[in-house]
Amino acid sequence: MPAKKIAVVIGSLRKDSMNRKFAHEVIALAPPSLTFEIVEIGELAIYNQDLEENGAVAPQAWTQFRQRIKDVDGVLFFTPEYNRSTPAALKNAIDVGSRPYGASVWSGKPAAIVSVSPGATGGFGANHHLRQSMVFLDMPLLQQPEAYIGGAANLLGPDGKINNDGTRQFLKKFIDTYAAWVETTAKK
Repeated sequence: MPAKKIAVVIGSLRKDSMNRKFAHEVIALAPPSLTFEIVEIGELAIYNQDLEENGAVAPQAWTQFRQRIKDVDGVLFFTPEYNRSTPAALKNAIDVGSRPYGASVWSGKPAAIVSVSPGATGGFGANHHLRQSMVFLDMPLLQQPEAYIGGAANLLGPDGKINNDGTRQFLKKFIDTYAAWVETTAKK
């Protein structure tokens, strides 16, 4: 059986972000039944319906992003928390992928969310705001285990790798559970 293709969408645009580091660590822990592609969102123009209606051609970055998401079997989101919500770039990517109305590339793709924060609550607010969008987007969402990574800076060594066995074990359980979720939920 071929591996399921998973898009990894990282809400932090910083090249050296904790979310990006945790995304790479989770990918490294994943079973071979999944393959991953990090889909960058930093070059997406702010969604504006005027840019693709009345004969206008959608920006190339939107078209490429939509195609990349359309071609995968599932989506794994990593998000920091900005002001108790998701970063604007992540919300914009969700909006770009959900339009034009009726042509959402997200629909039916099994998803999971990891929120990573230096704070104690582990990005709880961002995680739950993103969950609200998943309901509307018709993305079956992994419910358990929930992944709120608090105090994240203390869980990474100077090399950017997880330095805590308990965190590594939790993330292994998370990605293994997600792999099983994708296997049973992804469209055949």
